[in-house]
Amino acid sequence: DAWIVTKAKDFKSSGLTLRFASCAGAGAVCFLIFSCLSPTRMQSLQPDPKAQYRSVYEALKKIVLTEGFWRPLRGINVTMLGAGPAHAMYFACYEKMKKTLSDTIQHGGNSHLANGIAGSVATLLHDAVMNPAEVVKQRMQMFNSPYKSVLACVRTVQKTEGFGAFYRSYTTQLTMNVPFQAIHFITYEFMQEQINPRREYNPQSHIVSGALAGAVAAAATTPLDVCKTLLNTQENMALSSVNISGHLSGMVNAFKTVYQLGGISGYFRGVQARVIYQMPSTAIAWSVYEFFKYFLTKHKLEKRTSF
Repeated sequence: DAWIVTKAKDFKSSGLTLRFASCAGAGAVCFLIFSCLSPTRMQSLQPDPKAQYRSVYEALKKIVLTEGFWRPLRGINVTMLGAGPAHAMYFACYEKMKKTLSDTIQHGGNSHLANGIAGSVATLLHDAVMNPAEVVKQRMQMFNSPYKSVLACVRTVQKTEGFGAFYRSYTTQLTMNVPFQAIHFITYEFMQEQINPRREYNPQSHIVSGALAGAVAAAATTPLDVCKTLLNTQENMALSSVNISGHLSGMVNAFKTVYQLGGISGYFRGVQARVIYQMPSTAIAWSVYEFFKYFLTKHKLEKRTSF
């Protein structure tokens, strides 16, 4: 059994099928549990008086009491639809690139530079799938959202704003997620070196490392997330208050608008909700991923030894 545990570390060089299965499972579980804690409303720059919240707890309590128990979960189905394949491509690309770059930069050793580059490149694939899903989810979660269903939201946005609306925030998403994932992966790998140097399957170390990595990355990239939320939701009340007609587009314009509406503090609206959302999210994603990686690799090796 010790031999199997040791061999599990070599998962990164195993087949893509194993990687895709474990990553899809990690993504699906992660998004299913924490979609309701999305900080979309907390980041609203000009919220309706009925949708102003002082804390995450107050927001969830008020939403459930006034809008119904299932309201915080609006849009979860489209998020779940994209989460599996997005995370599969994400982790599979990360594992492959990390191994290739580490072999080149540090001859097989752990390289923080390789981890950061691999995480950044993997983000390109992940966001290409998740950006449209995020647009739909955030529009459905806004206060007084006019959309009755995911399909109605997709059809309305497509008809009134065109297909490009689903990728209006893509550059901002990448600008946020590339540094987010670079910080996230570097922090996770660094923490694993400190508390799990043998890189064995250790649920506690994966949870702690994942949570801390998510918290650090989330806090550092909150200003970009606020801008992304504004581009995704196109808050009419906020845009009209600064005399912007039509649709807001572009990261630079989003940064200017956020500053006009909220000053420096506006860039950190919802930082508490974002950190609270990301910590358990990344902790679960990593622990589920590492579990499936260990389980599937162990199963594969046991099948080999049985012949």
